[in-house]
Amino acid sequence: MIDLAQQVDPPVSVARACEALGLSRATLYRRTSASTPAQPVSTPAKRRVARKLADAERQAIVDILHNAEFGDQPPREVYGALLSRGVYLASIRTMYRILRALGESKERRAQRTLPRPVKPVLEATGPNQVWTWDITKLAGPERGVFLCLYVILDLFSRYVVGWLLAEKENAALAKRLFAETLARHGIEPGQLVVHADRGGPMRSQNLAQLLAQLGVTRSFSRPRVSNDNAFSEAGFKTLKYQPDFPDHFESLLDGRAYCQTFFGWHNDDHHHEGLALFTPADVFHGRVPEVAARRQAALDAAFAAHPERFPNGAPRVALPPTKVSINPLQVSNATSLPENDSHAAPQEPPANDNVDGRHGARHGLMSCPDPITLEPNPTPPPSPNAAPAHQPAAELDSENPT
Repeated sequence: MIDLAQQVDPPVSVARACEALGLSRATLYRRTSASTPAQPVSTPAKRRVARKLADAERQAIVDILHNAEFGDQPPREVYGALLSRGVYLASIRTMYRILRALGESKERRAQRTLPRPVKPVLEATGPNQVWTWDITKLAGPERGVFLCLYVILDLFSRYVVGWLLAEKENAALAKRLFAETLARHGIEPGQLVVHADRGGPMRSQNLAQLLAQLGVTRSFSRPRVSNDNAFSEAGFKTLKYQPDFPDHFESLLDGRAYCQTFFGWHNDDHHHEGLALFTPADVFHGRVPEVAARRQAALDAAFAAHPERFPNGAPRVALPPTKVSINPLQVSNATSLPENDSHAAPQEPPANDNVDGRHGARHGLMSCPDPITLEPNPTPPPSPNAAPAHQPAAELDSENPT
C-alpha cells in the first residue's frame, strides 16, 4: 500500500492518495523516511586561530605562574612584574584563561584558616562551680530607649548570684558587678568557671584581667549558637513572661524596683521545674534534704490515708538533678539522692543573708541607691581603681567605661 501511494501520478496529491487508500500520511512519511539512507553530515575542518599560543609558550606561562616567586600572586601582579623586567609572555586575560583551564582561577594567595569554634562542655555538681551570665534589654520610658539588665546565674541551682540594671552596656559595669559578686560569695581561685556569649562586655580586657587575677576560668559560646547559653536565656524568658511584667519602665529606679522584687521571688519562692519544684535558694544553700523530708512526710501521710489513689505504689519525692551540664556528653536522668552527693552537704547562707524575705540585700547587688554591706571576703579584694561597694549603679553610669 505504501508503494501504491508513492506510484500515483503527479496531479494526485499525497493527501488524496492516502485518503483513497485509507492510509495515514504520518505512517507514509515515517516509513519512507526510514527507508531512505541518511546522508553523511560533513564536519567542517577546525579553523586554526593565528593568535593561539603554541604548546611550548603555554607551558612556559604555566611554569612562571607555578614557580616560587609568583605561585601565590594574581595574574595582574605577575604581568606587571614581568613587564617591568622587559619580559612579555601573554596578556592578563590569557593568563586567567590558562589558570581557569587548570582549575586554578580562584584565590591563589595564602588564606588564613580560622580554627573551628569548640563546643563548650561544662558540668556543675554543686553551687558556685559554674556561673552563666548575659545582658538583656528592657524597654525604657521612650521609644528606642532601653535599660540594660546584667544577670549572673549559678548553673547548678539557677540561683541569681548577682544582677545590675543600668542605662548602658559596657565593660566597666560588668567588671564592677563581677568584682562585688565574687567577693560576696567568697570564690576561691580555681573554683569557678564563668560562661557567657561573645558580646563586647563579656570579651573585654577589663573583665578578663579581673577574672584572671581572681583565678576564675572563662568559657564562651560558639558564634551565633544561642543554645550554648540556654540557662541564661531561659531566665530572661521567665522574667519577661511574668503576668505583671510591664511593657516599659518609666525610669531606671522603676526598673530596679521591679527587678528587686522579681529576683527575690525567683530565688526564694519560685519552684523551678528543672529543680524538681525546689526553689533555687533551697538548692544553692543546701536545704534540699530538709525540704525533701517534709515533702516525703506529706506524701507518706497521703498514701496512708488513701492508698487506692496511688496505683503505682507509695509515692517518692522527686529530687533535683545531681549534676547540671551545658552541652552534656550524655544525658543524665538522675532522680534519686545518692549518699554523700551535692545535696547532702548543706551550704550555710551568709550571715547577712535574708533567706526567707523577698527583698533581701543579696538579691539586689548594685541594684538600688541604698548602701550594701558585704561580708568579709577571704579572697583578694578588687582593684584599687574600682568604685566602692556601696556606690549605686546610677553613679557608675557616668564613669569612664574604659
